[in-house]
Amino acid sequence: MSTYRTERGQLIKQVSSDPSNPKLGEIWYNKTIGVLKGYIFVADSWSAGGNLNSGRSTSAGAGTQTAALFFGGADAPYPSAPQGTGKTEEYNGSSWSESGDLNTARTYLGGTGTQTAGLAAGGRYNTPGPERAEVEEYNGSSWSEVNNMPTGTRNSQMCGPQTAALGSGGYQGYYPGSNIATTYEYDGTNWTTGGNLNNANTYGGTAGTQTAAMVAGHYPSSGQTEEYNGSSWSNANPMGSGRYAMGTFGSQTSAVFAGGGSGSKSNCERYDGTNWSTTTSLTTGRRLLEGGVLSPSEAGIVMGGVGDSDATEEFTGEFFANQILTTS
Repeated sequence: MSTYRTERGQLIKQVSSDPSNPKLGEIWYNKTIGVLKGYIFVADSWSAGGNLNSGRSTSAGAGTQTAALFFGGADAPYPSAPQGTGKTEEYNGSSWSESGDLNTARTYLGGTGTQTAGLAAGGRYNTPGPERAEVEEYNGSSWSEVNNMPTGTRNSQMCGPQTAALGSGGYQGYYPGSNIATTYEYDGTNWTTGGNLNNANTYGGTAGTQTAAMVAGHYPSSGQTEEYNGSSWSNANPMGSGRYAMGTFGSQTSAVFAGGGSGSKSNCERYDGTNWSTTTSLTTGRRLLEGGVLSPSEAGIVMGGVGDSDATEEFTGEFFANQILTTS
């Protein structure tokens, strides 16, 4: 004779508090608060954040999801932008507010650091125009000029904090110029040359620190990936979708690369230090957007992009959680 449990499965438990170590898919009724709950997997997701006050592209980003920084860029829609801007905005996790402008307005600059200790390097004043070497530091309200980069560079892929920053690749030379493989390290005062990339590139994305960085993608549609150990670069597995000009954040072993070109892509990939995997796409596809590069992969942010986009999107990485269940 069959039992109820065999025919109908396990009974839903009534508990006075949530279990301390539930199994994936386990369901229970919390009688203390009168709700049905379960332990479930929540996938990666993007959600809309507060819009920028001044939408633009070819800018630079820094900081984290709840304390981001967005600065520089073009004062007219790409690709017709004739002049750079010094506009700077801060994000508090819900809205953007304007702050002190860069001393040197520019486009295609490199950026990294935090909202209270940001770094802007290189770029160019206008389009077209020669590459610049000027560097500025941000203290949470204003920018100050510091030691220049060794060579004028635009599109330098930058990561790390203000006092231990890394810039790699980019473009040098006023038409015709070329992609470069040079790596520069900054200690908060001076710049020194690090190990060259194996593959000269521009418009690539980056994540990590000065001693554990990674770069991937470059113009026009490469998925090549390299990792840096503080002195030299090594080739790694390529991205699943070759592209450039992405919004990026995370670390060498847990990075997120979102959007990019050619065109205005919305696809998003994760890197775990060895392999790439496809994850949830951006709501608004775009290229030449920026990421809060110091954000962890589980809580990131991207903003701006081609078309003078003012869109901000926040990323929540996958997690397991006790969730209230509904029948609707």
